[in-house]
Amino acid sequence: MRLITGITGASGVVYAKRLLEVLHHATDVEVDLIITPCGRYIIEHELGISSREVEVLATRVWDIADMAADIASGSQLCDGMVIVPCTMNTLAKLAHGIADNLLLRASDVILKNDKKLVVVPRESPLNETHLENLLKLRQRGVTILPPAPAFYHHPKTIAELVDFVVALILDQFNLPHTLVPRWRKPE
Repeated sequence: MRLITGITGASGVVYAKRLLEVLHHATDVEVDLIITPCGRYIIEHELGISSREVEVLATRVWDIADMAADIASGSQLCDGMVIVPCTMNTLAKLAHGIADNLLLRASDVILKNDKKLVVVPRESPLNETHLENLLKLRQRGVTILPPAPAFYHHPKTIAELVDFVVALILDQFNLPHTLVPRWRKPE
């Protein structure tokens, strides 16, 4: 599987880092990574590490301005893409077909090739424009996955809450994991 991962400047980059850690250890998964300039800032601010420490978890790292990258072409075979976290700015551009950087162009290619695109929007509360853009993307087949963890598994740490959201992302691509237990009716 070849999966493109985009990191934008929304809060919640911990989800992206954990996803990349899990994918890094998965067999038969290649990860192409694109980080926006604000995404790099958020990595340093929220995680206290350099973006390089996140980049080493990917198979390939692309510059956001590299519109000649192979993932900008529909001739490349990619299985899907996730943008985690996704800013409302990126989401708005996606909803309106604006592809002025590699992250947006790669997303556009994923959509035109009818591949799975998952966005993890990190904004709250949502205004009417946010909701309209989310609806527009959903109508185009984009999976909207807000980072809202469940509590049925009785999480005790922030890491367990993060793992729940990452597990949801992995499920979207049918990637096996044991991050959290599946729901079972209590006996």
